[in-house]
Amino acid sequence: MNIDEILKILPHRHPFLLVDGVEEIGEDYIRAFKNISISDPVFQGHFPTYPIYPGVLIVEGIAQTAGILLLRGIDGIPLFLGIDEARFKREVRPGDRLVYEVWVKSRKLNIVTVEGKASVDGKLAAKARLLLGVKT
Repeated sequence: MNIDEILKILPHRHPFLLVDGVEEIGEDYIRAFKNISISDPVFQGHFPTYPIYPGVLIVEGIAQTAGILLLRGIDGIPLFLGIDEARFKREVRPGDRLVYEVWVKSRKLNIVTVEGKASVDGKLAAKARLLLGVKT
């Protein structure tokens, strides 16, 4: 899935769209990515002399990836309802390709629990359990 297809699903736009492409998608699993660039606006302040991609944006990227999975084929707005068990394992820096993987763990009406992880070069950068909603 390319950026044009992602823009048809997610309401997010630059500079807050944090998914560049989708590599694999199934019923309850998705793998997507973001190419981290020194030109990303966040690096103007985080941190100019040693740029590190913020953990909170990594978690948001996991949530947006889940949103792509949940919103396929429906017209809705993804809602971020909760974060549990978030852990940050390594720095993410300009030039890295951040790979997001998300698995649906449970669904109740429009509320979904997912587990997600983000990695760089196959090494875990962050993981979290998220509670998401879909407003239709």
